[in-house]
Amino acid sequence: MKKLSYLLILSGLVSVSAIAADSPHSVTGNLSLVSDYAFRGVSQTNEDPAIQGGFDYAHASGFYLGTWASNVDGGLYPGASLELDLYGGYSGKISEDLSYNVGLLKYYYPGNNIDADTLEAYAGATWKWLNVKISYSLSDSLFGVQDSDGSTYIEANANFELPAGFMLALHYGDTNVTGPNSTGLDYNDWKIGVTKEIGGFNVGLAYVDTDIKNVSIAEDRIVLSIGKTF
Repeated sequence: MKKLSYLLILSGLVSVSAIAADSPHSVTGNLSLVSDYAFRGVSQTNEDPAIQGGFDYAHASGFYLGTWASNVDGGLYPGASLELDLYGGYSGKISEDLSYNVGLLKYYYPGNNIDADTLEAYAGATWKWLNVKISYSLSDSLFGVQDSDGSTYIEANANFELPAGFMLALHYGDTNVTGPNSTGLDYNDWKIGVTKEIGGFNVGLAYVDTDIKNVSIAEDRIVLSIGKTF
């Protein structure tokens, strides 16, 4: 699974139509193949492809639950080859252009031997094309960094519609690791991506980079994507 021969990514939400259209409940699924699973700018697959997917449940009141999974590289998470995320929260609108989202997200790495499992609380706001979000670590260990509770990840994301059906996505993130083992672990990451629907497929290209020096899995790289929504 970690040695996929192709470098294109299949990315898209899979709609699950098992619930009546007039129900307050909705369920969606997602499935993707990625040439490189870049999480906060750092490759989780040693720059190899990944298979990813999950399901989301949402209620008309704003409450939601979801799960998502991806293969990861055992060199980064010794003893683990899988990341499994479980999350839930509430989203709502303040006005027509302003919305918010709060919740909890648990990252599991089954079999890992560095205590990488991490719980984060998050809060975000979206105004038109701009989204800002902060994630706050509630775990003693942040992805294997011991005594690092209280670490934060602050991000800004912007999405713009371009001519000819293209979409432009911009991202900037700031990782701040706390605790006695945090020296040298703070960094910034950014991404610029474009997507377009072609023949029923969502095709994308993204540039990902960080300011981490001399670490190959954090260096600049290009990510390609192709997805199908159904």
